[in-house]
Amino acid sequence: MGSPRKLRKKYKTPNHPWNLTRIEEEKTIVSDYGLKNKKEVWKTDSKLRRSLRQAKRLIALDTEQSKIEEKQVISRLIKYNLLKENSSVDDILNLKLQDFLERRLQTIVLQKKLAQSPKQARQFITHGHISIKGKKVTIPSYLVKADEENDITYLKKSSLSKPDHAEVTKIHAKEEEEKQRILKKKDEIKSIEKKKADELKSKETKTEDKPKETKTEKVKDTKKETKKDKK
Repeated sequence: MGSPRKLRKKYKTPNHPWNLTRIEEEKTIVSDYGLKNKKEVWKTDSKLRRSLRQAKRLIALDTEQSKIEEKQVISRLIKYNLLKENSSVDDILNLKLQDFLERRLQTIVLQKKLAQSPKQARQFITHGHISIKGKKVTIPSYLVKADEENDITYLKKSSLSKPDHAEVTKIHAKEEEEKQRILKKKDEIKSIEKKKADELKSKETKTEDKPKETKTEKVKDTKKETKKDKK
């Protein structure tokens, strides 16, 4: 026999299923982070809501026990790099869905240039090519702790750990291409700024070169005009 306990949902679905703005937002999140479906958005959102609910409850209370719980909640979020050191319970209320999505293993694999796209990052994880501190992790939604971030790499047994692997060379080529594109953009900005500076300088020199009318010349001109008017 299996376990008699009742398995409950780990997420809450939206109250209104046909809210257009919410549907559009979820679509962009799914495509940006390479999620499998909207269920993954709702699961992450449930984690955020849980933290917000805890924070609101602790802010309302003012007991010794609530202060202990505050420290525990804050330290847990600091551990996942969701909050900075010396943060307060009020800072938890500023957390957003994107903050939790940025801590997913899939996102960090892409950020570390171990994959070319979010979908490829997901594929590498599910196929067992990614390791954290030498241990294979096959869950794309795994929330990465702050002390684990620098230890994310290809699994030693994986074919991707070889530098001459076709996918790895593609990733490096793309990275180099991106660097060249950024450098080119910087050079373009510099040349535009230089052009503007030269134009401004030439305008200033032109204004300086113009002969300035003296007061006596101005007086003479006015006298001539008055004489003409009298005639």
